[in-house]
Amino acid sequence: MSSSLRPGQPAENVEVADSGDVSAAYPVIPAAATSAFVNGHFPRRRWKVVGFSVLAGFLLTVIWSASFVDSVIGDSVANAMLGHDAKETAITGAAAGIVFAFVSGLAGTFTACNIAVFGTVAPMVGGAGGRWQQVLTTLRPMLWLAVGMVVVSAVYGVVVGLVGTGMPQFDTAASQPGEIPGRLGQSMVVFGLIGVVMAYLGLASLGFVRDPFARIAPRFPNAPLVFMGALVGAFLIGRPFPLFRMLFRDAAESGNPFYGAGAFVLQSIGNIVVLAVLMLIIAFTSGRLQRWLAADPRRLTVLTGAALIIPGVFLVLYWDVRLLAMLDIIPWFPVAPWV
Repeated sequence: MSSSLRPGQPAENVEVADSGDVSAAYPVIPAAATSAFVNGHFPRRRWKVVGFSVLAGFLLTVIWSASFVDSVIGDSVANAMLGHDAKETAITGAAAGIVFAFVSGLAGTFTACNIAVFGTVAPMVGGAGGRWQQVLTTLRPMLWLAVGMVVVSAVYGVVVGLVGTGMPQFDTAASQPGEIPGRLGQSMVVFGLIGVVMAYLGLASLGFVRDPFARIAPRFPNAPLVFMGALVGAFLIGRPFPLFRMLFRDAAESGNPFYGAGAFVLQSIGNIVVLAVLMLIIAFTSGRLQRWLAADPRRLTVLTGAALIIPGVFLVLYWDVRLLAMLDIIPWFPVAPWV
């Protein structure tokens, strides 16, 4: 967080610089900082933040083109890095699988099953001090994020290595109109739940609902970041991305839980490489951004709330509503002409 607040510290005891028109439009509602996601500085017109965030999540669902991000971006990145057609070339051996895991994770950065990872940016932005101090302030939360991500992806990799051939994600049969295939049903449940959780955390950051980390954050201040990392790791549980399905089937057919764990951890690491680079660029070049956020902690509240609600709404609408329309189970969901 950009603010120096600690969980449980009253917000009204923290000096806030005058921010001109922003302060006039969004007078602060005194509260207490309860975790890394809730700094206790709530703008009075919080409903506007929620409204615009929900609208942005809906519009993102309408314009999202899976074929573009999966094929044009994802396949192109994977093909360029591997030097061959990633979809048409079989994974031969553990070494090739490990390389494929990282590359496919990086290639899937902007897919609909991973884009929500960027909702974790806002709580990690900021930090006082010089440039290198800001870099350290950025790296620490990234490491805690990685802890939760690695644990979940490794455990799931072990499960896939042991019983993966009997899991819904192993199935590659084409979906039929009016039916929900097992692998997509799994995606709907997983991403729908992740979306609800992210939206709830966004509402908590804005002070609408109770902060779920309020009791444990004073003793374990990094718990929210570990939890967000666990959500990122859980993306693998529902991921239908074609390149990931190739890795999933390879790990399942190997019957080796250690290979499954290693491959899935690298897949998750690939998913956050762009995020890590983005955070370091912000730390190195955007001192003005940190100063702007530190001048009025309500700005970080708005940024955090929107960054969590937008992908949360997108995940629920894309995976639990638009997908039903694509399967002809509900009559219609609006989509852009290029989708």
